[in-house]
Amino acid sequence: MRLLHTSDWHLGRSFHGVGMLEAQRGFVDQLVSFVEAKSVDVVLIAGDVYDRALPGLDVVKLLDDALVRITQAGATVVLTSGNHDSAIRLGFASRLLERGGVHLRTRVEDLDVPVLVPFGKDGESSATLAIYGIPYLEPRLVADRLEVETASHFEVTHEATERIRRDLQDRRKSGAVHPVVLAHTFASGGITSDSERDLSIGGLGAVPLDLFEDFAYTALGHLHGRQELAPNVRYSGSPLAYSFSEAKHCKGAWLIDIDADGSAGVQEVLWEAAKSLAVLRGKLNDLLESGEHSWAEAAYCQITLTDAERPAQAMEQLRTRFPDTLVLSFDPEGAGPKDKVSYSSRLAAAQDDLEVCCGFLEHVRERSPGSAEEAALRAALEAVRLEEAEL
Repeated sequence: MRLLHTSDWHLGRSFHGVGMLEAQRGFVDQLVSFVEAKSVDVVLIAGDVYDRALPGLDVVKLLDDALVRITQAGATVVLTSGNHDSAIRLGFASRLLERGGVHLRTRVEDLDVPVLVPFGKDGESSATLAIYGIPYLEPRLVADRLEVETASHFEVTHEATERIRRDLQDRRKSGAVHPVVLAHTFASGGITSDSERDLSIGGLGAVPLDLFEDFAYTALGHLHGRQELAPNVRYSGSPLAYSFSEAKHCKGAWLIDIDADGSAGVQEVLWEAAKSLAVLRGKLNDLLESGEHSWAEAAYCQITLTDAERPAQAMEQLRTRFPDTLVLSFDPEGAGPKDKVSYSSRLAAAQDDLEVCCGFLEHVRERSPGSAEEAALRAALEAVRLEEAEL
């Protein structure tokens, strides 16, 4: 049985104000081509298919097209809801969609109701693959429904996996059953990046890996970096980068081959990025002139300037070489607490009106006025002085 583990599509998300729908369409194209080329049997989507609970119409259409194309390519889809999704909206018409090969697991009541896929054809094997989907479990909302006393991520996830184990125990009375579990959660050992949202107020509510240790494979969602926590417990990560902290990520998925005896082999899958990310740091002139940064000219850029004084029209200058500079910050070399004098202290130490005006400009722009600007201020102040003298 061949499975493809993906998650965190975040359809409809933007990247620092830049819409990503076209890039997401490109990912879907790659996914469908891969499913066809590699004869994937099941595509697993472990939550956060949408970026928000109320996605736009074009976003819903993209998911609709993706599911149709995946099933037309011959694969079954098993999809769980994440903390970004509206479980109720995403789960609409789930019983009807099952007839078309799309299995939604968005309800707590269905987390121990597996999608059953038999191994082999024409009775070649009696073994069955049982795919369980655990939707994102917000402890305060589901603790009562799961009948646990403590509303914590550990308690609700522990109960969810226990219900799956009890269902497995009953099913194994009739033959070999190998479980695969999807879960949208933060498992201990995972490495976070900036674009994930907290799963609990005040921090991430982590759950231990041993909750998933005896499943053939656990497909996790929520963290955006593709990573292995254990041979049978992995995050696929997001298919596209959604923050500059993901600039060094190799975006992709996991391809899992499970045999009738339950053994699993896992291979990495890499997606081609529509646009690379660059995180650059240095002085303005060095960034504009250095040949080592030529690769970043076609990338989305986050740039930190280290000039002692903030250059004039810094963003405009940078975009002459790096047109897709999206984030600009300043971190002057050598600056420290001793250099940071409050504006009120500067104002009190000013010797004349010109120094007051120049100090204000430096305060709001983090750059001293140039000679032409200082001359203009001096002329304006002189004009005011003469006008007052005539009164």
